[in-house]
Amino acid sequence: MREMTRHTVRRLRTAWGSVRHRLLSDVADDRGDVPGWVLITLMTAGLVVVIWALAGPALADLFQQAIAKVSGL
Repeated sequence: MREMTRHTVRRLRTAWGSVRHRLLSDVADDRGDVPGWVLITLMTAGLVVVIWALAGPALADLFQQAIAKVSGL
């Protein structure tokens, strides 16, 4: 009985070590992904600026027309 308990404890320690190693390696891998998120954020901001620059005057004109119709001018 004691041998089975020791064997079970040894297996649990090995399993816990494996899970711990996997979790720690996943955390280390996420740190390398930060530049990707920065790039996605910068590209999204750049697209917003470009679209706003192209569509801004048309949107402003559309807004002015809508306000004129609502106010009755």
